Amino acid sequence: MTTTFHPALGEAARSFLSRQHHLLIDGRMVESDSGRRTDILDPATGELIATAAEASASDVDRAVDAARRAFTGPWSKTTPAERTRIMLRFASLIEANGDELAELECINSGKPLPFCRNGDVAGIAEMLRYMAGWTTKMGGETPNVSLPGEWHAYTLREPIGVVGQIIPWNFPLNMAMWKIAPALATGCTIVLKPSEQTPLTALRLGELALEAGVPAGVLNIVTGFGNPTGAAIAAHPGVDKVAFTGSGETGRRILLAAAGNLKRVSLELGGKSPVIVFPDANLEAAAAGVCSSIFFHAGQICAAGSRLYVHERAYDQVLEAVARRAKSIKLGHGMEVGTEMGPVISRRQLDRVTGYIHSGQEEGATLYAGGGTAGERGFFVQPTVLTGVKPGMAVHDEEIFGPVLCAMSFSDDADLERISATANTTTYGLAASIWTKDLGIAHKMARRLQAGIVNVNALSSPDAALPYGGYKQSGWGRERGFDAIKLYTEVKAVAINLNT
Repeated sequence: MTTTFHPALGEAARSFLSRQHHLLIDGRMVESDSGRRTDILDPATGELIATAAEASASDVDRAVDAARRAFTGPWSKTTPAERTRIMLRFASLIEANGDELAELECINSGKPLPFCRNGDVAGIAEMLRYMAGWTTKMGGETPNVSLPGEWHAYTLREPIGVVGQIIPWNFPLNMAMWKIAPALATGCTIVLKPSEQTPLTALRLGELALEAGVPAGVLNIVTGFGNPTGAAIAAHPGVDKVAFTGSGETGRRILLAAAGNLKRVSLELGGKSPVIVFPDANLEAAAAGVCSSIFFHAGQICAAGSRLYVHERAYDQVLEAVARRAKSIKLGHGMEVGTEMGPVISRRQLDRVTGYIHSGQEEGATLYAGGGTAGERGFFVQPTVLTGVKPGMAVHDEEIFGPVLCAMSFSDDADLERISATANTTTYGLAASIWTKDLGIAHKMARRLQAGIVNVNALSSPDAALPYGGYKQSGWGRERGFDAIKLYTEVKAVAINLNT
């Protein structure tokens, strides 16, 4: 296959795509032991844009060894203030190369370019700066102990060691930095595996990290498939912790693999998030929020608001506004001006999403908007709304990871307990959204919903200081905020007997 680039792509991004992309191990780009390569496609066209190395288990061994040497060597000798300065330089380099990073993210993941620039690139620079602020503030405590005699007791918060990080294809830049930034701040070293479908921006981040002064071996990047590359990271005895974002199925396999050395595990998994609209809400704002939550990035968001519950007095108005907006969304290549929604990531994902739409109709749901594919090339699914959805249907219970909204209503007979119980009828518990002007209802519902993130009159809250993670089968642990620092540290208690 011949590589094909969108004509609007800038020279810097074209130059990067034209390279042979290798593994980043111990500060150098190296070929994989296998010599095999993976085709990287533009999901908006289905055409080849680059190839990347496929790492083997032996490559993971090399990366872990490099990370261990860096952890016990130069990285362990840096002061917190030095780590801060390196991370701030890294953030500045990201901004200086923001156009290139945004274009690479756009052409590889399919998201519209403006969001890649103003959302992803700006967001990861902010995440680095936020986490850089924690390096000098991770002190321990001096507990008052009740042991006989005189004691001096204190705690230390120390880096956990070598961490393996495995990230998905939907937000390659964000998911990478949500894991890299707290690991760097705490003094850990990293073996990062991006998705085999979207490795490009992770590799570019690796180059910028070296330019910023991150020592060789601190950030290693191994590209390849879940098996063998991800599996080798999860099972490796030299990895002290694994952080994973992706599917529940893969998360369970990671847990089993991590049992070998009882490594620490954090998981950010799926979601089937409810959006609950009360009749007093600003209904146009709610409809806009519903559309943004489920149709942005073609619904390929773990926290997407895929289950809509609207009071029956407002149901028709909200549904009509949602359908109107859904039908007006401009689908297209992310590099094209005016594009509001891009493709799903692959042919396989397109088939998965359309399969759910068809199964929903077969189980009794009604197609209210969309439902088909679009365009003569690429992997585009129309923004879709299903009504008549009930618990037990696959479209209601399972994560579709596509632009498919399941709409339902509730009546005056349903009190807050019943509404929240219905919203909680899922194995997931990642996010939820409440739309109402009544702060009493908002606070009461927020307490009742089993979700790690609850937004009121908002579709999301992408702030670096707010913890992100879920209840139930949406994962273990929290990213962002100080909770992310906790994921990458161990607490050591020290007690000194002053009586001898």
